[in-house]
Amino acid sequence: MPVTDITTDLDALTITITAQFDAPVERIWQIYADPRQLERIWGPPAYPATFVDHDLTPGGRMNYYMTSPEGEKLGGFWEILEVDEPRFFRYRDGFADAENGFAVNTDLPVAENTATFEAEDGGTRAVYVSIHPTREGLQQVIDMGVEEGSRESIDQIDALVG
Repeated sequence: MPVTDITTDLDALTITITAQFDAPVERIWQIYADPRQLERIWGPPAYPATFVDHDLTPGGRMNYYMTSPEGEKLGGFWEILEVDEPRFFRYRDGFADAENGFAVNTDLPVAENTATFEAEDGGTRAVYVSIHPTREGLQQVIDMGVEEGSRESIDQIDALVG
């Protein structure tokens, strides 16, 4: 499995996920740069993603929804803050109303995330860091299953690049 570590630090308000892939950095980057490939790995297998908007450039926005096994559309967004292709991108990640123009759901936290990719041992070492604005917000997403959902999502990358 690609995920080698998940560290949650309630004091620093962070979740850090480390993964190792048997594919070059450029190949891993392509997954995030292509909405159809990203749909195949974003979200746990039982909650497939659909990206409605995809703009991986600074100032860009990505709107998506995951479909639950019961057919419910669970919306989310990324606001792209910084991109250094193929090394990293930084973005704000939050929940949104997929039925009403992807308006931000202010009842749930918005995190700032960085995805970093570097060549290591003939493959790619990826580090995903999520910084939450409050301890309560971090605990809320932990209680929602973000750690296990992230592991399931990231672990799907091997099948896509294999």
